[in-house]
Amino acid sequence: MNTYYTEFFEKGQQKINFNLYQIGLPSDDPVFTLKKVLEDLNYASLLEKYSHQGRKGYNPIMLFAVLVYANMRGVKAIDRIVELCRRDIAFIWLTGGLKPGRDVFYEFIKYRLTGEILSGLHYQFMRRLQKEGLVSLKALFIDGTKIEANANRYTFVWRGSINYHLANLLDQIKTLYASYNALLKSCGYGNKYGFCEEEMLVIEGIERVKIVIEKNRNRKLHGEKKVPNKAIITIENCSPLELLKLQTNLTTIAKGEEILFTVSKGQRKSELQKLYEAIESCGERLMKYKNHFEIMGADRNSYSKTDFEATFMRMKDDHMRNGQLKPAYNVQIAVENYFITHSYISNDRTDYDTLIPVLDRHRKAFGGYPEEVTADSGYSSEKNLDFLKENHISSYIKLQAHEKMKTKAWRDDIGKHYNMSVMMQGGIRCYRCHDGRLLSHIRTETGMTKGYERKFEVYACDDCSGCHFKAECFYRYDPIKDTDKNKVMKVNQKWEDLKAQSDENIRSEKGIINRQIRSIQTEGHFGDIKENNNFRRFNYRSREKVEKEFQLYIFGSNLNKYHRFIHREIEKFVGKKKQSVA
Repeated sequence: MNTYYTEFFEKGQQKINFNLYQIGLPSDDPVFTLKKVLEDLNYASLLEKYSHQGRKGYNPIMLFAVLVYANMRGVKAIDRIVELCRRDIAFIWLTGGLKPGRDVFYEFIKYRLTGEILSGLHYQFMRRLQKEGLVSLKALFIDGTKIEANANRYTFVWRGSINYHLANLLDQIKTLYASYNALLKSCGYGNKYGFCEEEMLVIEGIERVKIVIEKNRNRKLHGEKKVPNKAIITIENCSPLELLKLQTNLTTIAKGEEILFTVSKGQRKSELQKLYEAIESCGERLMKYKNHFEIMGADRNSYSKTDFEATFMRMKDDHMRNGQLKPAYNVQIAVENYFITHSYISNDRTDYDTLIPVLDRHRKAFGGYPEEVTADSGYSSEKNLDFLKENHISSYIKLQAHEKMKTKAWRDDIGKHYNMSVMMQGGIRCYRCHDGRLLSHIRTETGMTKGYERKFEVYACDDCSGCHFKAECFYRYDPIKDTDKNKVMKVNQKWEDLKAQSDENIRSEKGIINRQIRSIQTEGHFGDIKENNNFRRFNYRSREKVEKEFQLYIFGSNLNKYHRFIHREIEKFVGKKKQSVA
């Protein structure tokens, strides 16, 4: 018995020499497909990151192959990859028996494998798929999902909260200015040292914030819902410097009057020192709020202190099952025939501003825009549809009111312009309402939405008195307040024409098929990402690192699809087939 024990525990060999193929590495293992694909790629941009002098390290192509194969197997953690390089046959075959450590992979991902290099290798693979007829790169099916960031869920900063505290801080600063001017006047320091009375610093937009704060106080008394306080406020560089000027003047006065600032406990502070310290405290808070606004930018209303680029979003799969907000990134994918052709990581809570960046990536990678784009109603905006029209891209984007447009209530709403008859008078469009009265064009208004100019034509009825349809025609009609009012409506004709064309496209036979393909393929990928691969949270922080992490996942996912194609496990998607009637 002791012999068996010694043989197994004390005399066991640390190294066993064997032929990998004899122990049964399958000939159709995805690792062979991986190596076959990677063999045809150009790695010049990656190899430029390495010097030809000195001692050589691990082969960068081998490290890239290991990372991609790990993502094909659903493994993202570096420690787990290191372990597999020592124990898994396919990983050992890729590394040639080498055992790279965790520092090797971290250094490679952080300094060598940039997002640009990853994108270049990805698009090389896409061109290969195009040559093999698996993708055409002419049609994109786009959708997005939210994936939680690697950030603390409770280290949030909200714009509304900062606006509220900033308004209170400015009231305190106003009091300090009054105390400073009173000190100069009462003690004669102004004439003695040549200091003038200072005026309160002005921060543009704070008045709107104070109005909202007052509204919310009244709403709280009546048990009503709060109004969002999301006004964009910019604290200019001069504001904290103006407070610093007051501190400098107080320091000059203290030296001239030989007033000592005490620092130890139990000693009475002079009024001048109290004022100085109060101004210093307010200046520090003002700088802190200024820093918050700079990190947040003008496009977001929140961020996380542990990942500045992550935005708090409402997630469907909330960890506390109570609809709580969590720091996350908005992940966009463009799919064709099961393959993810593009990806885009955004910290915007909505999808409106993510469509054009995806299309620009397509143009940069392949020299032109696609012929058609299919997406859901989250991408329906005048800016997006106008961009598609200008670049001759067929729009198959579902309108936000697509389902409402089918209802009887939509068709019977006599107050809407689309249910009124259109007339032309002297080449100018006008409308005739349900009561037969004319709504004439009175003016043109323009507005800006995130840098995009929108034009509205305003139409009005000269006299609505005696109309029996006012209650149905007016929005939220009040029989007391709206008795003498006349009907006024705004129409964005350009937006209406763009919506009509997109709606016509999605209702066509091709549009119906495209919508089926989009819902099946994009949602199928999200199912793979979150359910099958359990990719619900990023491992890295900052948008740049998150993009690299997701690009590696996409490379692995596409290779899995390609492996299944060449082994006839799946066929090219052609949409739902007609079912024969029994």
